[in-house]
This record gives sequence, structure tokens and C-alpha cells, in this order.
Amino acid sequence: MQPDRPLAAVLAESTVLLDGGLSNQLEAQGCDLSDELWSARLLLDEDWQIDAAHRAYVRAGAQVLITSGYQATFEGFARRGIGRGRAAELFARSVELARRAGGATDREIWVAASVGPYGAMLADGSEYRGRYGLSVRELERFHRPRIEALAAAGPDALALETVPDVDEAEALLRAVEGCGLPVWLSYSVAGDRTRAGQPLETAFGLAAGHERVVAVGVNCCDPADADRAVETAAEVTGKPVVVYPNSGERWDAEGRAWTGGATFDPGRVRGWQAAGARLVGGCCRVGPGPIAKLAEFLEAGRAGQTGGTAGAGRPGGTPEP
Repeated sequence: MQPDRPLAAVLAESTVLLDGGLSNQLEAQGCDLSDELWSARLLLDEDWQIDAAHRAYVRAGAQVLITSGYQATFEGFARRGIGRGRAAELFARSVELARRAGGATDREIWVAASVGPYGAMLADGSEYRGRYGLSVRELERFHRPRIEALAAAGPDALALETVPDVDEAEALLRAVEGCGLPVWLSYSVAGDRTRAGQPLETAFGLAAGHERVVAVGVNCCDPADADRAVETAAEVTGKPVVVYPNSGERWDAEGRAWTGGATFDPGRVRGWQAAGARLVGGCCRVGPGPIAKLAEFLEAGRAGQTGGTAGAGRPGGTPEP
């Protein structure tokens, strides 16, 4: 059901469970995502598949659904001959589909509209590198119209996600000014640096003074890198941390295939919580099964909680999952 409480208020009290990777669930349903628009293509001609994928995560226990707009941009749709008016309708449709799927349960379900990086629109793997050769002002001009269109669709939050670069993070934070929505800022990282090579202390520090940012952290990265990044994000910003890594498999952009084995372990949530994480879930190749396991861990933590809620929601305090 549609939530009665702002997401930020809930994060101050407890840990909230995100969904997992949308694309892998769509592929499990038989969808072909080889198109440059990736999952956003389905908004055009198979949106019922997106609805079904969201519902799979609701059944798994997710409390936040991230929309299918990661790779949806005015520019990407324009290459298909789709005008700005129709593109805005498709952005709104992505929010509507997640909201409708969340209405299938009597639990509160928050909808976060996905705002992917500039590189996702290029569909060449550059979102894993950053450093596009564009200025902060140019990146802001790219992101602002889409953010305005998504905000008008009425999600509960914006997910500024898979950000590879400090310059793009700065542009996104500028672009969300005046949008009227809470946001989270989530970097894609490698080791202790952004994908573009900047120290995480610098990257997370950009969000420290922004009241609109209700959580900061990492996604679309190796689980081991996420472990370390959670502590850094909490220490630098004092904000709740968001963490939703990949399965541990690696994306080969040239071969357009995943390689290696999965290392995602739902049991990591205990360490994430202890370090300050309050929004937890999975990204690429993390499906409803692991999300259901995360839900079990969080529920077990609630059942075993004996010390009340002192310190809940404060990084370094006693977490209440």
C-alpha cells in the first residue's frame, strides 16, 4: 500500500529493505534486454513485465521499489523517434507501475524513481568509468529535465544511483534542488574509490550538507567493496547509509555478459547495520531469492531486539533492524 510516513522518518527508526536487480528478474521472466534502452524498452511495449517483476520483489519482502527508469532518458527515447511529451509519459508510467505493484500488499511500500548516470544513456559501459568529458554544468543540464519529469510523477523519493564520478554527483545534487522530494545518492565504486578514481571520503562528503539527501552510500559494486564503503559513508556524512551491491559477478561490457561467481551473502546485513546502513538490498544479479533471505535476517533481528530503540537510525548507534 501507499505509505503514510516519509521515508526519512522510517530510516530514523529502522532498517528498510530495498528490492533487487530489476533487469535480472525481467530476464528470468523471459524478456530480451539486448536493446540499448535495456529495461526501459519494456515501458514502450511490455510494461506488464515490469509490473510482474516489481510484484516478485514485493512478495520477497521488499519495502522500497526502484522504478524501471534507470536507462530511460529524453535523449535515448528521441533516438527512437519518441518526442519529449511521450517520453515524459513513459517516465510517469515507470512510477505508476511500481506504485501499482506496491498496492498489492497491505505493507507500506515506498517508490523510488531511478535516476541513472549519463553513461547509462550512452549504453557503452561508460557508467562504470565516468569522466565523460562534460562539465558539471553540462551534466546538470542533462539530468534536470528528467528529474523534473520524474518528480512530477509523484514517487516517494529519487534514487540517484550508480554514480561513477564526483562531478556527476555534484551535477545531480544541483539538479534535484527544488524538486520537492527526498533523494539518496549512491555511488558505484571499486575498492575505496569511485569508478572514476576519486577517494570515497571526497565523494560522500558532497552529500554531507544536503538536507534533501536522506541516505548516501553505494550500489552496483562488489559486495566486499560495499562492506568497507558503508563505514566510510557513515563516518563522513553522519547520514543513514544505503547499500545494495551486485551479486559479485562481473559485467563484461564488450561481451555484454556476466562472468565469475556470485559472492552476495545476505548475512552481510548484520555488518552493514552495525556500520550505519538503513537502506539495504541488492543490485545486478541479486534476485527475489536473496532479497527474501535479507527480509528473514531483518525480521529475525526485530524479533531478537531487546534493547529498545535507543540509537536507532544513527550511524554508530545500536541499530534496530
